[in-house]
Amino acid sequence: MKDTDPKVDAIYEKMLLSRAGVERMRMASSMYTTAKALILVSLREKYPHASDAEFRGILFLRIYAEDFSAEQRTKIYRHLVGESD
Repeated sequence: MKDTDPKVDAIYEKMLLSRAGVERMRMASSMYTTAKALILVSLREKYPHASDAEFRGILFLRIYAEDFSAEQRTKIYRHLVGESD
């Protein structure tokens, strides 16, 4: 969905690109940290009884599942939760 006026979008892009690379990286890192915190809260509510190992697997699937094939996801998940291959 793209509902931002193109003029406003251009102004924002110019403002963002005027910042130093390090500052943009800090901004991205901060946004990731905030998003991860929100995900953690929602997953803890949804899976209150998950062990720490299970929770690592759930978190992995929530954030990175689309980045891996089904076979890779299974292997990584099993490793995170401590299952042997």
